[in-house]
Amino acid sequence: MYRIGQLAKQADVTPDTVRFYEKQGMMDHEVRTEGGFRLYSDNDLQRLKFIRYARQLGFTLEAIKELLSIRVDPEHHTCRESKDIVQTRLAEVQNMIGELQKMQDSLQHLHALCCGTAHSSVSCSILEALERGARHNVVSSQ
Repeated sequence: MYRIGQLAKQADVTPDTVRFYEKQGMMDHEVRTEGGFRLYSDNDLQRLKFIRYARQLGFTLEAIKELLSIRVDPEHHTCRESKDIVQTRLAEVQNMIGELQKMQDSLQHLHALCCGTAHSSVSCSILEALERGARHNVVSSQ
């Protein structure tokens, strides 16, 4: 059995993170010492690591709750449910990658505009392009 600090250390999180997941209904602390300290089992540690890894993959707390529900009661769920949750996250990541690719292309274009010499920035190509882009974006967002 682990106390909260030991559990947190094993999962590489803080005790406050464990308490947060408890408040979210994602973790329990059924066992306490006579002094009132929470005690956690190896199953609790595995659950915390599951949550932490899912967070690293960018799943929302709601999605993690659903995945935990499926994991805890697999007889009443299908693999399709888990796959759908992952598919939703994958689509989000693919969208983010597309946005990042556009950002990279724009930054490469800005970088190529500049001669990179040590002359004054009075007529810097990068600054001028950013000004044009700022004017364009303000107009298009109205």
